[in-house]
Amino acid sequence: MGILVKALIGALVVVLIGLLAKTRNYYIAGLVPLFPTFALIAHYIVGSERSIAALKTTLIFGMWAVLPYLVYLISLYFLINSLRLSPHVRVVVASN
Repeated sequence: MGILVKALIGALVVVLIGLLAKTRNYYIAGLVPLFPTFALIAHYIVGSERSIAALKTTLIFGMWAVLPYLVYLISLYFLINSLRLSPHVRVVVASN
């Protein structure tokens, strides 16, 4: 798979996230990065260019990588009311 194809897939995913973030179902944009598009590409490349042992190591590393992502999501959930995403972004918290 050429590097141009990989770059186009990445660009399409970013565009998809941007479009979904502007819809009524904006929360679905948070699920797009979890879809294994990039993982499938990475596993195919490792599996076709390296040994099965290397692919298994890649799979185990991917499993462990979920834990820091979970910590990130939990931290962001609890800190979003007191911290800004960037200096120029104002977070609006809806009150009931």
